[in-house]
Amino acid sequence: MMGWGLFFHPDLLRGTSLGSKMKDYTFFSYEIAEALHLSDKEKEILYDCIQKIENELKENIDNHSQTLIVSNIELLLNYCQRYYGRQFITRKSSNSNIIYQIEKLLTDYFKDEKLSEKGLPTVKYLSDKVHLSSGYLSDLLKKETGMNTQDHIHYYIIEEAKNILINTNNSVSEIAYSLGFEYPQYFSKLFKQKTGVTPVEYRTTN
Repeated sequence: MMGWGLFFHPDLLRGTSLGSKMKDYTFFSYEIAEALHLSDKEKEILYDCIQKIENELKENIDNHSQTLIVSNIELLLNYCQRYYGRQFITRKSSNSNIIYQIEKLLTDYFKDEKLSEKGLPTVKYLSDKVHLSSGYLSDLLKKETGMNTQDHIHYYIIEEAKNILINTNNSVSEIAYSLGFEYPQYFSKLFKQKTGVTPVEYRTTN
């Protein structure tokens, strides 16, 4: 089996618009098993980008060389972004199963009486449980639900906190510790960020 690779020094992108956009290409953190499955036409499009870069490298270097090479690298990455978006859509059935697993994992996690000892669930904890990389899982959830993995964790934390605030007389600090927060002030800050009111205000209103 034959293939090709594209390797370049980070300095090539320094000071370019692509340099500041590289963090947006989250597929760099995906695992090998989460690679793109391309059609023949898609392979040709990506290889065409590589050929343009190769041709540019064979030319005499001038003031336009860096701009043209970087532009073609960006074009290639943008195509990869598009094809991953398509791949998420074509795997909708298996994606739905993953969403169900994540919801069940979070529900079970917050039912655990040892939550205060275990601490808050993490993105890595969930991605490990469904055997996906953290980046791939977050992108999958974002595509399907509009919320990434961290958003889902926060949603379940806030919903559980609302139930406790209304159904118990526990202090805000006690609730924070019971939910796995090490610092109650972080819980209060997150609660207000997500609901627009403090835990005390929510309890009083409801």
